[in-house]
Amino acid sequence: MLLHEKLRNRRLLLASQSPRRRELMTGCGLPYELAPKYDCEEVYPADLAAEEVPLYLSQLKSHAYPAQLAPGDILLTADTVVVLNGRVLGKPHGRDEALRMLHDLSGHRHTVVSGVTLRTAEGEHSFEARTDVWFRNLTDEEITYYVDAFRPFDKAGSYGIQEWIGYAAIERIEGSFYNVMGLPIQKVYTELDKFLNQ
Repeated sequence: MLLHEKLRNRRLLLASQSPRRRELMTGCGLPYELAPKYDCEEVYPADLAAEEVPLYLSQLKSHAYPAQLAPGDILLTADTVVVLNGRVLGKPHGRDEALRMLHDLSGHRHTVVSGVTLRTAEGEHSFEARTDVWFRNLTDEEITYYVDAFRPFDKAGSYGIQEWIGYAAIERIEGSFYNVMGLPIQKVYTELDKFLNQ
């Protein structure tokens, strides 16, 4: 039985305001509802390794969900960060920080890490995905153009791979392209299928 058929009597709740995550869920044919927006302070222990932050935050977001899950509900929470030399690059706080982040990424390899948590009233399952991304050397003019034209202030690492910079600046990737967009949708599909079969 296909996954979307297994979900027919379930309610898959996507707890994310990201339009890219919604696009990926729709493109994969997963029937979902948007969970009501709620507050979750995204803080993590200072000694937590950068690569472990997204998984921690996806679990934090899951347990911050204010409503009790009904039988048949599946809550999906996710978090994505860019990791450069052991440092987390989250969403930039304005233009200057976005410019700085892209200068740091220029000419280097970084890793995009996503953590995803699936939770029902009966249990939960968390997993992660990692993708390595190589940027060519960018000029100051290119970085300024991208930030001013595309305003990537809602994106981890200050860039969207599906935008101009992905076409013009990314030399290669190893791992899931969609993970860099914000959700490792193939892994979400297979892990959700396994989760339902438990």
